[in-house]
Amino acid sequence: GPDRLYAQCAGNHLSGQSSGSNAAGRDLAKRGIRAGPMFKVQSPKPEGNLSKLQEAARQSDIGHWTLDIGLNVVDLRKSFAAPTGERIEVLRGVTLSVREGESVAITGASGSGKSTLLHLLGGLDVPDHGTVVLEGIDVGRLDGSKLAGFRQRQIGFVFQFHYLLSDLSALENVALPLLIARVKSGGAQRRATQLLTEVGLAKRADHPVSHLSGGEQQRVALARALIGQPRLLLADEPTGNLDSVISEEIGKTLVNYARSHRGMTVIATHNESLARLCDRVLILEGGRLNSGCG
Repeated sequence: GPDRLYAQCAGNHLSGQSSGSNAAGRDLAKRGIRAGPMFKVQSPKPEGNLSKLQEAARQSDIGHWTLDIGLNVVDLRKSFAAPTGERIEVLRGVTLSVREGESVAITGASGSGKSTLLHLLGGLDVPDHGTVVLEGIDVGRLDGSKLAGFRQRQIGFVFQFHYLLSDLSALENVALPLLIARVKSGGAQRRATQLLTEVGLAKRADHPVSHLSGGEQQRVALARALIGQPRLLLADEPTGNLDSVISEEIGKTLVNYARSHRGMTVIATHNESLARLCDRVLILEGGRLNSGCG
């Protein structure tokens, strides 16, 4: 199913340890989950035209700008084929930069392209035109195992629908990305326990996630996204089905992660209270980003 595929492939975002059979691999095998091959991702040499792209983004960017460090997006365009055969333009030239330690909220009407934009930033989809450069690496120039490895190391995902594995406990769900990356079981469980404690679920660690409330499940998903300490954390409507108290807790965790880990957090949301927690608020309208409050 899609949840098992997510855990195996989109999984999470951490650097791999040495390969070989170990207790973690046997734990996964018992549950029918195969640990994928590990990838070494080497930073590509800077392209000759990178400075031109950076200059274009600097002149037209909304908000802050950083060179080589952070997330730099230039002129992203994306369209989809309608049933009638015509092309529907969703993104019409999105340019954006996010610096280390910063959180950015992307707001806009339903269907404006917020999820599409996050998928492009995370390398889950390919733009028709434009570039996504994370930490000096042009994501569009990576493919296959290099792209998968880069996502695993650098990018964390939090979705509105959490895609947890219902037959695993909260602790096992959070530790799973490290186990897939062949981190030893003891170390993965210690790190997972620490994160569950930080999100207020230490007493629920051994409970099957199917026994948890919606808010608790989303906090498990958040801990899973953070376990690899990604450079870029992408959250797509992470509080869409939650009450205001839990929404604020999750929002603060997302924002504080960027500040405390020198990472970057980009949140697509309809929740105005969540958006106000971020350092900047941008509005996606007509396929382009405009300044909001913040």
